[in-house]
Amino acid sequence: MKVIGVVGLPASGKGEISRIAEGMGIPVVVMGDVIRMRATEAGLEPTDLNLGEMSRRLRSEQGMDAIARLAIPVVESLDAPVVLVDGIRGDREVETFREHFPDFILIGVTASFETRLQRLGERGRPDDMLSAGELRRRDERELGWGLWRALEQADYILQNEGSLEEFTAAVRDLLRRVGGAR
Repeated sequence: MKVIGVVGLPASGKGEISRIAEGMGIPVVVMGDVIRMRATEAGLEPTDLNLGEMSRRLRSEQGMDAIARLAIPVVESLDAPVVLVDGIRGDREVETFREHFPDFILIGVTASFETRLQRLGERGRPDDMLSAGELRRRDERELGWGLWRALEQADYILQNEGSLEEFTAAVRDLLRRVGGAR
């Protein structure tokens, strides 16, 4: 099984990569869904604060690769030749995926702070922050988990500053090359 991981700061384009992959027939596991499921089980609303606290708690209690280890059985249950994992947040998660899946490939996606802040105002998820201060705090939290070190380990980097059409074409091309998708 080939596993393609995606890492990037909030609103950089990870979810768009997932939508494109699904459209190409590649199953997607969203690491944030693992966290949302745990938060729901704990009776918490899916706000940025609650999801951040659940992430912090899981990492504190089970290690910095806790979310990756919780996602691995979900990936394996798909029994597909290629699976995309959306939302890697740290270098320990990258190490865990690389140890578990020998054909693991990491795609980093980047976008400027201003572009990401604008996208958050348009996307409408309940865990989205809408102010520059909130985005800076979330960036700092995720960078504290090793996100920058994970981005540095990316096998490929996609810059997401242009149009959706340009980004879609770049993602489709990369997924065809690395995942054998049609």
